[in-house]
Amino acid sequence: MKRIALLTSILIIFSYGVFAQIVDPVKWKYKSKNTGEGIAEIIFEANIDMNWHLYSQYFDEGGPVRTTFYIDESDKFELIGTPSESPEPEEVMDEVFNMKVKYFSHKATFVQQIKVLTNESFVITGSIEFQVCQDDKCVYFNPDFKVKVEGAKPAQTVAVDPLSPIVDLTEKISSEPVSESKSIWGFLLLSFVLGLAGVLTPCVFPMIPMTVSFFMQGESSKFNSIIKALIFGVSIVVLYASVGLIVSLTSAGADFTTGLSTHWIPNTIFFVLFIAFAASFFGMFEIILPSGLANKADKQVDKGGYLASFFMAFTLVIVSFSCTGPIVGVLLVKAAAGAVLEPLIGMFAFGLAFALPFTLFAIFPRMLKGLPKSGGWMNSVKVVLGFIILAFSLKFIANIDQTYHLNILSRDVYLAIWIVIFILLGIYLLGKLKFSHDSEIPFISVPRLVIAMVSFTFALYLLPGLFGADLNAVSALIPPKSAQQFDISKSQLINVSGSQKAEPTSLCENPKYSDILHLPHGLEGYFDYEQGMTCAKKLNKPVLLDFKGHACANCKEMENKVWSDPKVLKRLQDDYLIIALYVDDRTKLPEDEWVTSAYDGKVKKTLGKKYADFQITKYSINSQPYYVLIDTNGETLVEPKGYDLNIDNFIKFLDLGVEEFKKKN
Repeated sequence: MKRIALLTSILIIFSYGVFAQIVDPVKWKYKSKNTGEGIAEIIFEANIDMNWHLYSQYFDEGGPVRTTFYIDESDKFELIGTPSESPEPEEVMDEVFNMKVKYFSHKATFVQQIKVLTNESFVITGSIEFQVCQDDKCVYFNPDFKVKVEGAKPAQTVAVDPLSPIVDLTEKISSEPVSESKSIWGFLLLSFVLGLAGVLTPCVFPMIPMTVSFFMQGESSKFNSIIKALIFGVSIVVLYASVGLIVSLTSAGADFTTGLSTHWIPNTIFFVLFIAFAASFFGMFEIILPSGLANKADKQVDKGGYLASFFMAFTLVIVSFSCTGPIVGVLLVKAAAGAVLEPLIGMFAFGLAFALPFTLFAIFPRMLKGLPKSGGWMNSVKVVLGFIILAFSLKFIANIDQTYHLNILSRDVYLAIWIVIFILLGIYLLGKLKFSHDSEIPFISVPRLVIAMVSFTFALYLLPGLFGADLNAVSALIPPKSAQQFDISKSQLINVSGSQKAEPTSLCENPKYSDILHLPHGLEGYFDYEQGMTCAKKLNKPVLLDFKGHACANCKEMENKVWSDPKVLKRLQDDYLIIALYVDDRTKLPEDEWVTSAYDGKVKKTLGKKYADFQITKYSINSQPYYVLIDTNGETLVEPKGYDLNIDNFIKFLDLGVEEFKKKN
């Protein structure tokens, strides 16, 4: 019996050593459910292994691979909206990508609603693209799925209750678990803070004195003024909350936000508005409420009605939405994740915070009478705000340029404009630059001097960005490094002695895919295995296979913290031929380069799928980064290496590979 137990243990250990490298931390289950009236739900359940996390569908681009469902088209059904997800994902700051990401632990459920167009049963097919990570590795997957759906049953005639959407919404809200109350309160606070921030936007800030002026006109009594001001404030809250209610009922948040942030029309409008308000703050012209609208409101007041307060609130919301729209979009995107309560309470809190200062100024309009109308410190504040608005206006043009690949506003030009803007701001604060409404400055106050120093310091901080520096502190506000035209790290190879190689000399021929794929720190290499191995044989050099991904955070961290070391960089430049194999690249291969997997039998038609399959088939592992040192025949020289930020360990890894290669030659 002991021998049997011992033998079993040995077999288990042996099996683990052979197969454990194939990482499969997410187990998927697929099913469908007909909900009636020709509507069905496709349910994807993901069970996630301990210490792993699966990324959400909904966070900003430019980071890890988001979970995405690709459903094959069919005339038997239509998609309704986008997949919801539950529970609420965790939101954390990813230091490698310098952005906030969302992910699930343990379990996640995704639900895609469809409209069934046939009475017969049918099968839905598609694929799921996702990435799962733990502390020391990330793994990319793109499995296929197949789900059977029952046909639609003949519809029955029922009475339609016009209030049913609101009743359904109430039922959904009441079913929200009590355990989520803390996150709800956190979201409520965030919405309130964003509402206060919305007041400071350039589309809203100039309307504060206009609002005060409006409520100072024709006031018959203090009581009436307070009532009008309260109606004004409540109207703002109701208007914004109504937007949240509509989004909750229609789940239109994701498309709205995406369109708002990427389409050229809203971005152009925002850019023009920001430029206009900057010019106004510089004193080029005054932005005032249209006289016709003011006259109509005055007539309503003269008639003794309070409707004018509502129209004033409505006008404010419409005008301000051009600048508060992106902030509102952040709140509305909650609807895309299947949340019902968040859009409603989020917009309510946003409107409450937004209305608060206006209402207070309307109730107590004389609070601002003591402040200077023009010139002095008030005008200086407006001019400073004008410079900042001018800088932020470029963000909207950059959005258009990057989304439509126009290649008009490069990162270099963007930063150059910013540097000029903040240098001019510093000069203005020192009193050396004046605008038409500025007063004489007999001396420089300490606050002006401090802000001027901050402005000059910020301009100096931006300067290295012209040559390719990362500028992580402002990376969210400037174009990505891929939009950099002049980058020292890409255009020149620097070795540890400080000399520079103006032209690459170590490659046999121009690498395939080099127009879209690049190595860090100016390193040379190939992105096609066959082409790289041909060159390695010609040069008789060992090869570093670098299995990586565009959205692999650990890959980027290894390159930024380990490969950048001069000792590592010298070895990579001199001792190895690098072949970087992207496992998540979607570049389509010509048909003669398609490969049929020996692992799952499927045909791989893209560059990423080809090399993801190659990594699994050849090395029985599917996590990245993964570094393999091989000779010119493709034989492994030393034990491959994964994520490890210890520079000395990586140097030993490279040196040992060279020693083993020399032994074979």
